[in-house]
Amino acid sequence: MLHIKKNDTVKVLSGKDRGKTGKVLKIYPDVDKAIVQGVNFAKKHARRTRQDQQGGIITREAPIHVSNLSVVCKGCSRSTRVGVDILNDGSKVRYCKKCKEVL
Repeated sequence: MLHIKKNDTVKVLSGKDRGKTGKVLKIYPDVDKAIVQGVNFAKKHARRTRQDQQGGIITREAPIHVSNLSVVCKGCSRSTRVGVDILNDGSKVRYCKKCKEVL
């Protein structure tokens, strides 16, 4: 189970975008990477494939490894480690290790 899920607010811990925060748009669990909004931009050269489409150099977010990301807790609004707790009904919930609030 990854410590990061879609729509989480995360903070970048290392790399060229260290310190930036953003929302997780997509997760790739097989390679442990995530796409974060506004972080790790890369340029992609695109060919015009349709008559109404524009070709050229497109700037968009590239995947970043989840080990370089930390979840930002809504309760204490700090980047924190995530713990996993099992409830009485058998379901798993993630919680903030600093303030113990369920994420």
